[in-house]
Amino acid sequence: MSSLPTAIVESARSEQRRRAILDVASQAFLEEGFAATSMSSIAARLGGSKGTLYNYFRSKEELFDAFMQDACGGAANALFDNLPEIGEDLRGVLIDLGTGFCSFVLSDPVMAIHRLVVAESGRFPEVGRLFYETGPKRGEERLAEYFTKAIDAGQLKPDDPITMGRRFKDLCLSELYNRRLWGVLDALTPEEVRVSVTEGVDIFLAYYGR
Repeated sequence: MSSLPTAIVESARSEQRRRAILDVASQAFLEEGFAATSMSSIAARLGGSKGTLYNYFRSKEELFDAFMQDACGGAANALFDNLPEIGEDLRGVLIDLGTGFCSFVLSDPVMAIHRLVVAESGRFPEVGRLFYETGPKRGEERLAEYFTKAIDAGQLKPDDPITMGRRFKDLCLSELYNRRLWGVLDALTPEEVRVSVTEGVDIFLAYYGR
């Protein structure tokens, strides 16, 4: 029992150190890219030894994966964890979901990550794979779960729910995503995002709705 306070303190310090590593690594990856960033350069930014860094992350790929999960995972889970049960207003739920999703994806921090992945994945396919496994794939799976319930409830036509999720995502993002990715479209207001998403949801329901 006497060792419990010490263990708690050590655990808190370890988590703070891990948080500091992720913050520094995130900045390094976004500023320098995946290829140019090394564990040595991250350790130098932290002001510590590379050995200490390896105590938390065994490789640059593992650290990049943690960076992706930290940047994308929490917000994405929040979108899907709070979805209401299937009810009468499926259209309203999908508009709210699409608006939250697009506002997240089109935000400056997330667009910076997408640009990093596009720039690096040609030479380093593992970057694209880590990004897909951490973000888009998990979103597809969560959407598929929800669309399966809507199909079972008779609100959507029977179809492959993974494909439905991909179509839903693409329709919501529409032409906004590419223009944001290319830097030719400034940050959108919530109202602008909702208008675009509403149009995408209506197209989606025109095809998949009962």
